[in-house]
Amino acid sequence: MIYLDYAAATPVDKKVARAMQPFFAEQFFNPSASYGAAREVRAAYADAKHRLAQTIGARPAEVVLTAGATESINLAILGTATENPSANTVVTTAIEHAAVLRAARTVGAEILPVDERGRIDPDELYLAISDDTRLISVGYANNEIGTVQNIRQIAEIIQEIRAERAERDVRNPLWLHTDASQAAGLLDINVARLGVDLMSLNAGKCYGPKQVGLLYVRAGVEIRPLIHGGGQEMGLRSGTENVAGAVGFALALEIAEKKRKSEAKRLATLRDDLEKYITREFPEAIINGDRKQRLANFLNFSVPRLDAERAVFALDQRGVYLATGSACAANKGTRSHVLTAIGLSPELADGSLRISLGRGTTTAEISQLKPILKEVIKNEQKLS
Repeated sequence: MIYLDYAAATPVDKKVARAMQPFFAEQFFNPSASYGAAREVRAAYADAKHRLAQTIGARPAEVVLTAGATESINLAILGTATENPSANTVVTTAIEHAAVLRAARTVGAEILPVDERGRIDPDELYLAISDDTRLISVGYANNEIGTVQNIRQIAEIIQEIRAERAERDVRNPLWLHTDASQAAGLLDINVARLGVDLMSLNAGKCYGPKQVGLLYVRAGVEIRPLIHGGGQEMGLRSGTENVAGAVGFALALEIAEKKRKSEAKRLATLRDDLEKYITREFPEAIINGDRKQRLANFLNFSVPRLDAERAVFALDQRGVYLATGSACAANKGTRSHVLTAIGLSPELADGSLRISLGRGTTTAEISQLKPILKEVIKNEQKLS
């Protein structure tokens, strides 16, 4: 097996699995209970939140644990909305994850275009923000083409507009949210350096457990819960705490941050080598995304006269696992809205493959992949 779909899912790190194991059977107690064993579990949960907060440069009270990035995104977008429809406008981009786009549309969204590299124009963003705008949501790194946005620059634009509003006594708040799910372990996710008010993360993208996520909520951000119940997570996310998930997420994120610089360098070297091979063997191939500002492990490319879905099936038969785009879109059999947004023709969008490398990717695997990929693409082109 050659697995090259780390953007969709990462295996749980063995150290993470070992750290989680006791909380499934031995230390199974409800952390809200009052007896000693439960208090020990509560302490482990609090420690995990402290470590998560420390890793992203936040305070524990600013970290809300959720059941994944999709819930975190919905809490960020819908939780900052108000009962006044005119004050709920969200500005986002055409290449965001479906969770962002669908949540944003429910409260009124202005969706900005991107250029052919998948980059947002800061001037267009500035002009799109009106006094009714309450939230800006821009993904840190795109989950299909890997393009990285300059979140710090966007944060500075937000600060400028806040100052302008204050001068005119416009009291509608303006928050900045970024979905950083793909960025963990590859980019700096320190919330202070990024300048964000809200940030969503997903444990399943950084070698932690699936269905565990967090939302960073900067102190002072006005947000209301979407899930009501016992009042856990400062009242923002009721439900019995997932202690095993929190412990696993904390360790996974710490390991990812520790390995970040060396792993990004290693993966970029492997990715660039594979990209050179593809462009040499297929001169007509188009590399999608920003080749300078993209995640180190991403390679999305389009080849004319290629049915990418058939190619993925043929590669699967050869023991190679990769994707045509996001797992969500692939599951529905729909054309990638991201590739459409960057201006690809339907033919090229349907002939696109996404390769995402990870910790298990080796030089030997890339060497094995090259002739298989070449053979499959050429065979599919002949069929087309």
